[in-house]
Amino acid sequence: MGSVRKAELADLNACLLIDPSFVTDHVWQMESRDSEGVVSVTFRTVRLPRPMKVSYPRDTDGLIDNWRRGECFLTAHEDAEVVGFLDMTIQPWNMTGWVNNLVVAKPHRRRGIGTVLLRSALRWGQEMHLLKVVTETQTKNYPAIKFYQKNAFSFCGYNDRYYVNQDIALFFVQPLR
Repeated sequence: MGSVRKAELADLNACLLIDPSFVTDHVWQMESRDSEGVVSVTFRTVRLPRPMKVSYPRDTDGLIDNWRRGECFLTAHEDAEVVGFLDMTIQPWNMTGWVNNLVVAKPHRRRGIGTVLLRSALRWGQEMHLLKVVTETQTKNYPAIKFYQKNAFSFCGYNDRYYVNQDIALFFVQPLR
């Protein structure tokens, strides 16, 4: 693993060129029931019959705006090449860091780069006296679900039809205090 640093304007083009799509062979399937005034929602891990390529649910138009906010926009570098990035913004009303994007280039995945970016963002959040960090991912993004769980994030909710493509978002949180 190379280095992680605060993103510079020159890094943004490289971030935009990273393909954020992924392949998964599992999903979190949601089941909702409403019976006699009791609403229950269950998620279960389901193995797919074959691996599925999934597109990233966000467009990258907001990256420059997020960078301009001057909050937490980090890039991972190997041999002077940007191989990943994480941007997190603050919701001041509840002192929460919100991870907007965490992307690692395909050839560099599963090598600890995402973990280093995430840990750097958590340290930044502590320095900013945030109470917690929240992230979100699609129910289809099983690799990200496992990643956040491995990094001590807990499932804390969902939003049906959250993304433009109508996918369900899962929310994970890690308290910082």
